[in-house]
Amino acid sequence: MSTLAAVDEVVELMLEVPQGQVISYDLPRLCSALGVDDPTRVAVETDGARRAIVTIYPSNPLAQVRAVTREDLVMDRHGRIITGVYHNGRPVRKRLFDPSTGSAQRFLLFGTTGAGKSRALQIELIAEKINGIVTWLADLKEGQSVPEARQNVDFYGSSQEAAILILRSGVAVAHERMRRYSAAGRNSFALGGDPLLHVRVDEANRLLEKGAPYREEATHLIKELGRTGRSVGVGVGLAAQAAHLEELGGSDTLRAMLKEGEVTLLRWSGSMMRQLVSDGLLPAGDQLMPIPKTLRPRTLVSQFDAFDDEDDAPGTQGTGYLLSGPHPSSMMRHLRVGSIAPTPGLDPEILALYGDDEPARLEKASYKAAGEAYAARHDPAAMAALCQAVQNEQAKQDAKQTAATGGRSAKGMADRILAALAAADAPMAADDILEAVNADGGRETKLGGLRNVLGVLVNRGDIDRLERGLYAPA
Repeated sequence: MSTLAAVDEVVELMLEVPQGQVISYDLPRLCSALGVDDPTRVAVETDGARRAIVTIYPSNPLAQVRAVTREDLVMDRHGRIITGVYHNGRPVRKRLFDPSTGSAQRFLLFGTTGAGKSRALQIELIAEKINGIVTWLADLKEGQSVPEARQNVDFYGSSQEAAILILRSGVAVAHERMRRYSAAGRNSFALGGDPLLHVRVDEANRLLEKGAPYREEATHLIKELGRTGRSVGVGVGLAAQAAHLEELGGSDTLRAMLKEGEVTLLRWSGSMMRQLVSDGLLPAGDQLMPIPKTLRPRTLVSQFDAFDDEDDAPGTQGTGYLLSGPHPSSMMRHLRVGSIAPTPGLDPEILALYGDDEPARLEKASYKAAGEAYAARHDPAAMAALCQAVQNEQAKQDAKQTAATGGRSAKGMADRILAALAAADAPMAADDILEAVNADGGRETKLGGLRNVLGVLVNRGDIDRLERGLYAPA
């Protein structure tokens, strides 16, 4: 097989295991068998069952990608745009709308820090403006994640309180459209009347993670948008740091709804793969090639040899998998958007893609439903007052909850167990966890109930069950 590594042409191998077996692979062993020193030259795509295609390239095919154009981002007759390319050069198409069913879409964008989420999100936001989609955006990185979007969307916020106001307005609009469509005898949404509306939350883990002040309400509102929005042209999208269930409000219902939409996974951490499979975001038989942080191959250099490590290797930002697409295990990379070098202010290339025209606005028939926050969206002082009101509401709720529990912790059992394990210096037995949990000021529990929750946390990937009945954080 060593001759395969020497050729300058692309080599493609079609592999199949015997009937009754499921194909799997170990990338380092596969590269060793092929005589390939650089694993980024190898692409593996499986069908989740018996077959795989292994492609060997002379160099990494995704090291360089072209810039995105406005033409790429015009929806085709199937409601899709071109957002990237697969390793084999074929276009990656993401659906913004399903004209065959009249359904608004749900969007999930996952990846670790530095994986390219912001640029991938910019592509979709630009496409929404180009296609006349009304965009409501909460950028929870204090507005730093996609700053060019601020003047190019209909409703914008950069705080958790603003995100709550945006979500409340989105739910109210969805309900208003439901009533209006029902009165007109309509049972689905069609382009050409009311505009398509997308409600997006960037850095959504900040809003939905454990301990976030508005986690419960935000989870409820996003679930409600997912339930009621599809048939009335209101889509919902989240971009988040991790794919863990607890980072999405701890809600199985929310996770199940969103994973039916357009799910994109960028570079991930080692613990995320098991969670993707257990949550149903990736079929159990599918396997994804890991995405390195850079394209520099690992090499062994003797201390007696000259070695220059000054040059940085190209990064892999924007590389990932479209899990909801027809090729979920085929590596892809988003088209380049914006200037290659950082800019001191707003990126002129991104602004040019957005264009100078006004963004699409909500239909007047839904202005009243969108409420006071929508009316005040361009008035900083009025919005600040509304955000303060949200804070005051939450403070009152927290005070009521504290009073109802007599000052004890109101956290759920899973949270209490995780807190006890995190505070421990070593893995703990169930009896020790029970003692720690019952000493945290919350409601006393029994060993049987605690063991049930431990089992759920193990199955969910939150904690590991070790030998001798010990438990530790995952």
